[in-house]
Amino acid sequence: MLSGKSILVTGGTGSFGNHFLPMTLERYNPERLIVYSRDEMKQWEMAKKFNNDSRVRFFIGDVRDRERLYRALDGVDYVVHAAATKIVPTAEYNPFECIKTNINGAMNVIDACIDRGIKRVVALSTDKASSPINLYGATKLASDKLFVAGNSYAGGHDTRFAVVRYGNVMGSRGSVIPFFLSLDGKGVLPITDERMTRFMITLEQAVELVWHAFDDMEGGEIYVKKIPSMKVTDLARAVDPKARQEFVGIRPGEKLHEQMIGPEDSFFTYEYPEHYKILPAINNWGTSKERIKEGTKVPEGFSYTSDNNADWMSVETLQSWIAANRDKIGQI
Repeated sequence: MLSGKSILVTGGTGSFGNHFLPMTLERYNPERLIVYSRDEMKQWEMAKKFNNDSRVRFFIGDVRDRERLYRALDGVDYVVHAAATKIVPTAEYNPFECIKTNINGAMNVIDACIDRGIKRVVALSTDKASSPINLYGATKLASDKLFVAGNSYAGGHDTRFAVVRYGNVMGSRGSVIPFFLSLDGKGVLPITDERMTRFMITLEQAVELVWHAFDDMEGGEIYVKKIPSMKVTDLARAVDPKARQEFVGIRPGEKLHEQMIGPEDSFFTYEYPEHYKILPAINNWGTSKERIKEGTKVPEGFSYTSDNNADWMSVETLQSWIAANRDKIGQI
């Protein structure tokens, strides 16, 4: 589907973009892959990795700027919307700025994509958008709703929108694994709560989920990858088995367990071998055979959280992953 096409990634200098570009260039050989972001230094550093590859382009711009988006989207076929204000405390202390990027920016992307005739758009979401308890999660829930409804808003236009949802990415900047590694050898690792669990997903899996969404979507679906869970205490033990674990308490806006699908979503959620799909509640799309395909309806009241997961990652598995990726952890 993406072979020979033009693809634009908003927020493309982030962790996702740094994996999406090389994987997509190798797998699909698109005509153009455009990185759209506002940080010129990150673009400069990222450009060095691609050694003047003529397929890769860089475009300085902000999703808050609708006119700039219109220019950047000229001739583009597919869009991945990865730009967001993501750090929970930053969003709490700068709520107006978070809303401008995550909600107003989403509206700009939707409008510009419809007007430019983009074929398909996949927006990245987060576990924090499911039953949100912090501003970041609330803005991403609003963004998800906007992209789902964008399929109706498009009217007679051919542009279609879908969403992919996943939790914290293993080894990405600001995540717990590089934080624990930075304390390796100090003898103490701070743990917020001994009951805490988290989903574990790699960036490769996140990219593959976006590819699947582009290939499968009819418009309005939210895709949730099936991934293993891990107790944070076991995660700490995988990083430094000898360290003493010190419990410091849950931070503001933090949950004990991650949630990808809430019981309220169960009425419109279907299960597949490697993922779940939340269908739209609007316009009777939740009963659309074209969207359901070969899915199996989940039971009423079903939820997908990191503590009720059937799949758990072992300490040994995480240790093997850390050993194989140590040079990239915290850099992606």
